[in-house]
Amino acid sequence: MKIIKNFLEEEHFNNLKSLLYSDNFPWYLAEGVVKPGDCQIQFIHNFYKNFTITSSSFNFIDPILTKLNVVSLIRIKANFLYRTDKIIEHGYHTDINTDKKINSKTAVLYINTNNGYTKFKNNKIVTSEENKIVIFDTNILHTGSTCTDKDTRVVVNFNYYDS
Repeated sequence: MKIIKNFLEEEHFNNLKSLLYSDNFPWYLAEGVVKPGDCQIQFIHNFYKNFTITSSSFNFIDPILTKLNVVSLIRIKANFLYRTDKIIEHGYHTDINTDKKINSKTAVLYINTNNGYTKFKNNKIVTSEENKIVIFDTNILHTGSTCTDKDTRVVVNFNYYDS
């Protein structure tokens, strides 16, 4: 597992953050955070899915792909969660199907600082700090959470193969 603070150059990060918090950026309701019907909701935006660029804003992601040394993409998805009265963990999971996990990586880029976190099955916790990224093997079970101290918690998840 690798944790890198100040991952992106300030200009690239601020452009991405401004995009994601823009009042005309398209967020879509997902009924379920880990799986459909899990009685939790979030808003998502897919940048890349099913071997296809699915967002007109994909160019904002390019600097991240370069820094991650991405050889092949599996999925890129942004998650937007509203504040809750108490921290809610979403349940341990891996982001992609088992047949695609071999030698692949997951990266979580934190867009805003808040008291939410990513927790791993070994109880290691990575806090949500603006412009920090955590990179780990895709087969590692993890869970995200909501936050209680800010209006939102926004992250971008990357699933990919690196060099």
